[in-house]
Amino acid sequence: MKLTNKSEYALLALAALARNYSKGLLSADDVAKAQGVPKGFLQQILFALKRGGYIRSVKGQEGGYALSRDPGDVTVAEIVRFFEGPLAPTTSVSKNFYEPSPIEREKGLVTLFSRIRNEVASILEATTLADVSGARKPPGRQKKGKK
Repeated sequence: MKLTNKSEYALLALAALARNYSKGLLSADDVAKAQGVPKGFLQQILFALKRGGYIRSVKGQEGGYALSRDPGDVTVAEIVRFFEGPLAPTTSVSKNFYEPSPIEREKGLVTLFSRIRNEVASILEATTLADVSGARKPPGRQKKGKK
């Protein structure tokens, strides 16, 4: 797996939105400046993220962008798959995007690349936008018990 600039910028934008999650909307300008993302490219990325249901937008002078879900509920794996496709180093060991490949001729290589896929997927699935951005999921409401 190799990340493109598009997915790296998307993760940067989402991290900024995650930090701002409980505060409201962020403009594309604010995101671009905060993360050093070229604004024109960022607009394309924000459009893709909106189409994918990861963010919402509000138009107008007070408008901007916000995450559609709590940052603790969005994994890095979701975002990488959304932009890059498989997490596996070769399609023949991908769980979600399997296609035959020459590596299948050697069982030992399939085993090796499957282990790599499993480790990468495990780490990315266990890591949320809240984790990478420093945003924290608010604690659940405490139920008041009878005394």
